[in-house]
Amino acid sequence: MSTTFARAVTEYWLTRSPDAVKPDEYTVVIDETLREDLLLQLLVVLDGPRIATIAPTVAARLSLTDGDTVSDGVLNGKLQTAGLELNGADHLFYLPLREQATLRSHPDHADTRRLRAADTASFERFCANAPEADLDEAFVELDHWLVYGTFANGQLVAAASMYPWRGTRLADLGVITLPAYRGRGLAKRVVRAIAADALGQGFEPQYRCQLDNLASIALAGSAGFARFGEWDVIADVS
Repeated sequence: MSTTFARAVTEYWLTRSPDAVKPDEYTVVIDETLREDLLLQLLVVLDGPRIATIAPTVAARLSLTDGDTVSDGVLNGKLQTAGLELNGADHLFYLPLREQATLRSHPDHADTRRLRAADTASFERFCANAPEADLDEAFVELDHWLVYGTFANGQLVAAASMYPWRGTRLADLGVITLPAYRGRGLAKRVVRAIAADALGQGFEPQYRCQLDNLASIALAGSAGFARFGEWDVIADVS
């Protein structure tokens, strides 16, 4: 991995990273502590290992044991035979350490600030004007742990929110910009503002998006995030 990420990122994802990396093969890690909705996770680290973290019950269905190595094709065949389906991978982006230093020294914009309960009316108008698909995908909520917005002529036109991810010091990020205000750098502005606040509170901003969401991928890069890898889970184990 050529990019240096914070320890909170690498310790969460690479707690049991294999000593020897085999290209195009996953190393199986059996984990009894996985949540019910995450009983199989596939992680492909950029320029790094591929790790399949699996609950014991699911591993038994796939005839896999701790320390096994398995190719994409073989693993997909095992999943199909067991009637298990992957959700579809997300990109995982984080701020490199060098970018964090830059972000902390970045001046604030007067039109971008933290949102609170007093901004409920503005946020409700914002949601009413945002595409339904964006609201569903980005999951930006006023009652999240941290919420920021950018205003234009007194109107909330871009919003981002974060929540602590699965009991960790990673803060998962969602962002929406109203269609009429896209292409002006407002999403980048609000993302960098909320990321700076999260860092100041000891959290690592986490930016996720689907592999085919080119606009979101471009935003991550422009806001200073670097790709850590790809992450996928099984949708249902019934």
